[in-house]
Amino acid sequence: MVELLATTGFRLDPGQSVQVPAPAGWSGRIWARTGCDFSGAGAGGAAAAGETACQTGDCGGRLECGGTGATPPATLFEVTLGKGGCAGDLDYYDVSLVDGYNLPVVAVPQAGGATGGGGCATTGCTADLNRSCPKELQVDGGVGGGVGTVACRSACEAFGEEEYCCSGAYATPATCRPTAYSAIFKTACPRAYSYAYDDGTSTFTCSAAAYTIAFCLPPTGSPSPANGQNGAGGSTPPPAGNNGAGISSYLPPPPTDVNGVGGADQPAWMTMPSSASKRVMPSSSAASTRHNQLWSLRLLLPALLLFRF
Repeated sequence: MVELLATTGFRLDPGQSVQVPAPAGWSGRIWARTGCDFSGAGAGGAAAAGETACQTGDCGGRLECGGTGATPPATLFEVTLGKGGCAGDLDYYDVSLVDGYNLPVVAVPQAGGATGGGGCATTGCTADLNRSCPKELQVDGGVGGGVGTVACRSACEAFGEEEYCCSGAYATPATCRPTAYSAIFKTACPRAYSYAYDDGTSTFTCSAAAYTIAFCLPPTGSPSPANGQNGAGGSTPPPAGNNGAGISSYLPPPPTDVNGVGGADQPAWMTMPSSASKRVMPSSSAASTRHNQLWSLRLLLPALLLFRF
């Protein structure tokens, strides 16, 4: 039985950081919601039935997702923590574009001292895929698309075909291969999952004491990490091949500390589901294109998540 956590969604202002503890063995997705407005929400921070509160990454119109996953497209950080207590018990983590893209995400693990193991490589996607998204995958925001592209759908979501969804006759690594659309994601973000079986270059391991998850890093001087480089330009080992199949249920942890006074921009909203659907989200009407701001989350093990915007 997966342990339930105290919160499945919270607000994160520009400049803020939030530290969140999570137990050993926890699995979850963390993502950012954008363009959120909960001003009309009822009890529990929920919008009316069938309505959405966020332009991207919405979870049923609620501030607290309560186990409801993010509506694609959404850039995801996925992690399964080791259970601890024995050598070689590693965490598995990745940044995924399988459900599409809404904003840049970078994950930086901090190895757990002398007992640390695994490659502990930085991973993520700092590219602004909304600028290069093919028109047929674009999600436009605002009335009549007036605010431009706010997210980029996966080909699976856009077309629903087995070839793109790795389903039906394409449900194995041998039959589901990269497509022209997944190649666009992979070229921009070499370490992120671009399709369901993109394991060999996208799943990472670490025996970590912490994970910092940063959203909307400035693009200048911060290229999407490629093999052999971390987000700061230093050398890191290439990702270990792994299918990441252990990530199946997700319960992101509650914030324990919030620092920073935020800014004048519309606040970000972080959401953390409490069931198999998983994910976390910040929100702002311009979050997917505003790179001069920063969201980040930190996961300290046994597990602390630090969110920063």
